[in-house]
Amino acid sequence: MNAPIYQQALGTDFARLQPELQDYFSLAPGSGQYGVGEGTFDVVGCRQRWLRPLLRLTGGEQAFFPEYGENIPFRIENHAHHDPFGRSSLTARREIRFPGRTRLFQDTTSATGHGGTTQLVDYVGRYRRLVTDLNLSVTPEGRLRGVSEASRLFLGPLRIPLPRALDAKAYAEQWWDPAEGGSGRHRIQVKVIQPQIGLVLVYAGAFDYRLRPYTGGSPARSFLPRYAQPDRWENRV
Repeated sequence: MNAPIYQQALGTDFARLQPELQDYFSLAPGSGQYGVGEGTFDVVGCRQRWLRPLLRLTGGEQAFFPEYGENIPFRIENHAHHDPFGRSSLTARREIRFPGRTRLFQDTTSATGHGGTTQLVDYVGRYRRLVTDLNLSVTPEGRLRGVSEASRLFLGPLRIPLPRALDAKAYAEQWWDPAEGGSGRHRIQVKVIQPQIGLVLVYAGAFDYRLRPYTGGSPARSFLPRYAQPDRWENRV
């Protein structure tokens, strides 16, 4: 199936999204285009100072980072493609431009079959070692909500489910704000919360979004620019 993965996962609820969100999540493999968003995070990063040294140890994973800032410019690219295992996927690559340092945050969301329905599985970081299930819903206002569930780590041959007491959940909401920026902009808010220590990571802001053609307009469903590819792919769920 070459339908956009968020449409596969939401089914008929996809039509309940705001029209601008439907456009945003309609990128499909083989379209010859990718999405580019540019804007500003009102807040982004880790607010808890004591936790930042620990996050600094994971900075190279391109998943978490120790900085915190306000009014921070950022750029996101969305690439729809088939991963090396044939799954329809969406890879997101974010550049968060803190003063003096740009942090990368990347992940690949893949569509998998689960009990006759489509389940989205998110592979986080440059090595795709952290994996979570994404549960999606649409609010009465047409916003998209997502919650990460059942995180696990893949370390070599080991699959390590994180116990509930240690797991951190990401709560995300995205919507179109027609009053933002004069002609309307996308808004996003994400909070990563760990039950023992509270808020680990937050980012919230607004951005403009457009589609651009790949150089040469590559129609291959497996095409993903080299700079957007992870250092390692993961097939296990």
